[in-house]
Amino acid sequence: MSDQQTDVRLARFVPETLEDFQRVERLPEFRADLERIRFSPYFSRLSAVTQVISQTGAGLAIHNRLTHSLKVAAVARAMAVSLAAAEGQARQTLERLGGCHPVVVQAAACAHDVGHPPFGHLGEQTLDRLARELFGLSEGFEGNAQSFRILTRLDQYNRADAGLNLTAAVRSAVLKYPWIRAEGIGRPAGPQTERGLSPDAAGARKFAAYTLDRHQMIQARSAYPQIKEHQQTVECSVMDIADDIAYSLHDLDDFYRAGLLNQAAISAEFKAWRTGRAELAGVDRTELERTMRVPGRSLELLWRRLHTKDGWIANVEVFASAVDRVNEDVVEGLLLAPFDGSRDSERALGAFTATWISHLQSSVEVHAEPHVRSGHVSLSQAAWHEVAVLKFLHERFILDRADLTVYQRGQARLLERIVRGFAAWLQDAHDIRRAPRRLLDLVELAEQDIFRLRQEAPELLDAADEPTLRRQAVGRGIIDYVASLTDAQATSLDALLTGTSERLWEAGQGL
Repeated sequence: MSDQQTDVRLARFVPETLEDFQRVERLPEFRADLERIRFSPYFSRLSAVTQVISQTGAGLAIHNRLTHSLKVAAVARAMAVSLAAAEGQARQTLERLGGCHPVVVQAAACAHDVGHPPFGHLGEQTLDRLARELFGLSEGFEGNAQSFRILTRLDQYNRADAGLNLTAAVRSAVLKYPWIRAEGIGRPAGPQTERGLSPDAAGARKFAAYTLDRHQMIQARSAYPQIKEHQQTVECSVMDIADDIAYSLHDLDDFYRAGLLNQAAISAEFKAWRTGRAELAGVDRTELERTMRVPGRSLELLWRRLHTKDGWIANVEVFASAVDRVNEDVVEGLLLAPFDGSRDSERALGAFTATWISHLQSSVEVHAEPHVRSGHVSLSQAAWHEVAVLKFLHERFILDRADLTVYQRGQARLLERIVRGFAAWLQDAHDIRRAPRRLLDLVELAEQDIFRLRQEAPELLDAADEPTLRRQAVGRGIIDYVASLTDAQATSLDALLTGTSERLWEAGQGL
């Protein structure tokens, strides 16, 4: 990598003098970014934010967003170190595209989930709906975009209006979906559409930055002229793969420890698909969906989904091999002996996880011209199918559980009460002065951003009239505030706003 490329990657949004940087940091640039992220209160709060199922309901052995992020960082750094030592064509490709620095990858992995709200993906869906319905924010809420907004705007370090003022390399490495929501409008869904850019009702299903923070995204991405418009940087691709690996294995770890994976039911699913492939291939999709709880049919639906969305890599024989491998190692291997907390069960689980992580870490490939739904660094075809089957285990046998759904519906109503409560409070001219100071600060920041955009690019806004824009600023500020709460803070705040808390001062700390 040339010195000029390195200098561009090191650029911060607001310049810092070398003297100031050395006095405050005394660390190399990328290492300084990593420390800024790890010392951030937004990063610390992840220890009390749900990953998939809440620690409150399942015990402390369950991963939270912080432990997940730390493990993603460990997996990602190991992959980046290996890639940094690559030779030949792979090395030339990586250097041409901007490099793969292990500390950049580690920093991005630590930061990738800082925007996730209380109660995991359930919270994300609830805030997205409320942002649209209550405040007319067409971009709603998106965890990846919220992470970028925190890093570049909401969090504070040493420069006003720049968030943590990270280097262009790290800011680019967290942009898993490098576009705004509106770029998905009118774009057809299908195997030739970038992963995440397939539209929902209002635009791209996934996106990395709100329109308010688009200028930061453009500035960071300008450091990578060799990366195509909607393509991840190399370091972002590595982080994204590590996230998939950690999600597929560490969530399996959680549910095995909690005794939630029924070996007999999972074995029946795998056996029915493996022995009945030919017959299942002829069943109408509607019939499959209607009878998806019949053993074998959910796996058949997974295969068809993979083939429809990613026909460029999906292959039924490779999928069958992945099913066989997961069946042997997980269904007829790990799950045969229920986890009992013994040293033997801990060793068995540790060996299983380490073996699979090593296997998947070593299954990455470098591509000069990747498919639009892939990255410059990607999993091999076999590993890609294996991760899909591993994810299927908890998607089918955990996330569809009625008891989890009941719990989540209650959490959704809790978040809605908080958002509506704050909206009513900020409309009360007599009492708005007593609203939480941080909430008022976030509304003010959102208002500044919206009216800056009104001057610079009014065509990107949802509306033009001032009253509507101010209502949207209030909404964005409230959403920013609620999204920054931990699970416990959200629960306590709900009790305060509904007048049911008997622990006023303790519950209200940090508001």
